Amino acid sequence: MQELSLSELNQQIKTTLEGHLAPSYWVVAEIAQLQVNHSGHCYLELVQKEEGKVIAKARATIWAYTFRNISAWFTRTTGGQLAAGMRILANTKVSFHEVYGLSLNIKDIDPSYTLGERERARQQVIQQLTSDGVMDMNKSLELPVVPQNVAIISSATAAGYQDFINQLTHNPYGYHINYQLFAATMQGNSAPDSIIHALHQVHASKKFQLVVLIRGGGSQLDLDCFDNYELCSHLAQFPLPVLTGIGHERDTSIADRVAHTQLKTPTAVAEFILYGFNAFHNKITDLFTSISNIASNYITAEKELIKQLMNDIVLLSHHKISKENTAINTKAQQIVHLVKWNQTRAYNQLTNIEQQIAHTGQLQLNKAHNQLKSLTQKIDLLNPKHLLKRGYALAYKNGKLLRGTRATKGDQIEVITETQQLSTTVTQAKENNHL
Repeated sequence: MQELSLSELNQQIKTTLEGHLAPSYWVVAEIAQLQVNHSGHCYLELVQKEEGKVIAKARATIWAYTFRNISAWFTRTTGGQLAAGMRILANTKVSFHEVYGLSLNIKDIDPSYTLGERERARQQVIQQLTSDGVMDMNKSLELPVVPQNVAIISSATAAGYQDFINQLTHNPYGYHINYQLFAATMQGNSAPDSIIHALHQVHASKKFQLVVLIRGGGSQLDLDCFDNYELCSHLAQFPLPVLTGIGHERDTSIADRVAHTQLKTPTAVAEFILYGFNAFHNKITDLFTSISNIASNYITAEKELIKQLMNDIVLLSHHKISKENTAINTKAQQIVHLVKWNQTRAYNQLTNIEQQIAHTGQLQLNKAHNQLKSLTQKIDLLNPKHLLKRGYALAYKNGKLLRGTRATKGDQIEVITETQQLSTTVTQAKENNHL
């Protein structure tokens, strides 16, 4: 067997490959690593994976002049730059160097393939979320009209985050909204896990009514993280409404589609929240105005009713007073008539009584006069002078009529006759047996 040096073997390999391989091949691969050196040359590591395992690997280069053209065209077409994790369709020339071994020299990259692969991957995620039955779960949540506590998932240094805060805090209505930032990586392969971690923190706090996911600008490929299945599944099933303002105008991410409400920019998200506040404020104002108008109309109607009732009361009062005055006048006339009748009757009765009293008095007076006359006559008949005229005399002993008093011999007796008053001394006293 002929002995070969390593360089001779590598030279035969190089010659054999150059003699049997086509000038170039269109190769599908995933960029595992990408590095651009100071001279502008791009060095890549390409891999092929099946079920997450690498089954093929190759080094590749894009020389500086070619890389400038390919990169510019790729960016203009896709809106993003070549980066690790992308699947590409590259026109490659197989090269073998005696020192550096086998490598691929990339002459061109088809950006439409990368976009197509991206869309294919997107559709797979959408189909999986739809199959899981979670695609519209977050949309079914009731959106708070005036959320007082808002959780923000974004990068603290993102311009979109600052735009959102400025719009929210310097709103022309003077509304105050409490918010808290949950910082997360917003692009690249680490973004999905970072955002999911922030969602877990928001859920653990138990104090928020709304979640805002904002980024603010970026190319389509920069935002591929928002098409990640795990992230979108968490967003779809999150128990709070999620608003997105990721900020790319030409496409809608799957995160936008599963969120409760998708808005184009962080500023638009802030305006949406403020619009809800303002709409609620206007609704309350309209309700107050409506209540005020209803109350005013009610008060006006009640005033008119009261006015009508007052008029009715005045008319009824006048009617009642007139009726009562008539009744009073009638009663007064009846009373006057009755009083006059009673006066006449009383006068007549009094006259009769006076006449009766006068007649009775006269009768009594005549009777008394007759009685007095009779008594006078009787008294006069009893007057001792009549006895004296008839020859009788009155005898007094010691100034007292000698009546029932016995006189004895020697008593001084005064005897009164019709014509004389005699003084005598009893010389003899004896019993009168004649009477």
